[in-house]
Amino acid sequence: MPIEAIEPQRLYRQISDQLRKLIVDGEFAVGSRLPSERDLALQLGVSRPSLREALIALEVEGHIEVRMGSGIYVCPPVQRERRSDLSGEEGPLELIRAREMIEGEVAYAAAQHGSRQQIAAIEEAYALMISNAEAGIDPLEADRLFHIRMAEATGNSVLVGLVTQLFDARLGPLFERLHSHFDGTRVWQEAIDEHGLIMQALRERNPEQARAAMRRHMDIAFTRYSANLIREYGNRQQQEGKPRKRTARKVEAQLK
Repeated sequence: MPIEAIEPQRLYRQISDQLRKLIVDGEFAVGSRLPSERDLALQLGVSRPSLREALIALEVEGHIEVRMGSGIYVCPPVQRERRSDLSGEEGPLELIRAREMIEGEVAYAAAQHGSRQQIAAIEEAYALMISNAEAGIDPLEADRLFHIRMAEATGNSVLVGLVTQLFDARLGPLFERLHSHFDGTRVWQEAIDEHGLIMQALRERNPEQARAAMRRHMDIAFTRYSANLIREYGNRQQQEGKPRKRTARKVEAQLK
């Protein structure tokens, strides 16, 4: 039998494997509620973001159900043929941190080197985000276009490919499920405001502010997706309300 290389397993997979075994072995009965995220993180000796990713993986696999405002419950046994293969999936929160590191520098370079036409193209994508949100259309594609066009403004094709790859990773089942718990009008309103600060820095050709605004955007996204899974993000009336017209605020006031 040939020897195969041992690959380090992602932490969220180690956590989900342990919790899955407890569920399959009957330590957590079907229909029962799991301990709180805080208690689980303490018992497992892991951070809550890592636990969050593990719980999302178990939800995608069909082992648990997240009930908003109630708790996380164990589902009946999942049929093998219906199980999702998540072995190649990156953790959503790790992806956000990677984007924060890389896209902060991308924003810096775009503000420094982008041509007038390239900055205008980023502005066009930003305006599309606003108009889509106001029309009740998911702004995700316009958001993607914003980040890719900003990478194009660096003049580095490797960065364009990397930013595209990192953004498209959010279209995977783990990120999609995590996003579904926090998606809503209020979230997009906040995200558009955050993009407005980046856009303002690009208009003013201020690399330092562009970097700071992008890192701030990603840090807020990390915090947003790290919220308690069973609590609603904001007031439901705000979630369902019509988006208001957005205007970029001054970067200096927001980044102090």
